[in-house]
Amino acid sequence: MKSRAAELPGVLLFEPSCHEDARGLLIETFKEPAYRALGLDAIFVQDNLSVSHRDVVRGLHYQRRQGKLVTVVKGEIQDIALDIRPDSETFGRFVEVLLSGENHLQIYIPPGFAHGFSVLSDDAYVWYKTTDVYRPEEEGGIRWDDPDLAIDWKVSSPIVSERDRRHPLLREVDRGRLITRKAIETRSR
Repeated sequence: MKSRAAELPGVLLFEPSCHEDARGLLIETFKEPAYRALGLDAIFVQDNLSVSHRDVVRGLHYQRRQGKLVTVVKGEIQDIALDIRPDSETFGRFVEVLLSGENHLQIYIPPGFAHGFSVLSDDAYVWYKTTDVYRPEEEGGIRWDDPDLAIDWKVSSPIVSERDRRHPLLREVDRGRLITRKAIETRSR
């Protein structure tokens, strides 16, 4: 397996080893000691599967203390990780990466980031492991089409939930509801 840091601190990209033959393929999608050796020091407590259709845009969502390891099992997505830690020098910047069932890339999105994706294939099966269970009181979102972010979702006719359309712009979010880098660092000690 290989890993590399993305353009924003804490965001990591992984390329798991893929064993392929005439029968198909096998990928170790997670093995704690291997990921820890490559710099991912996280404990995962919940797995989720999202199935979406072409042109769907999900996000930008966050859970204040939750990190995510995102894998596409089938299909292709444009994945976005947005830094929303108010005390971060990269606040408001995002990383985008193409994840697919073909390239087998994974992205780790640490706590303090919002996450979203758009579906570029007919369907996409997105599997993600989280470092904290879902807590409605810690949930929030940033509007997917925030003009200050100018994210290119790479879809021509976005299909967006009514809930995601109602999220505030990043500049409108109550920063007191966001988690700081300092709080994350203190919590991980």
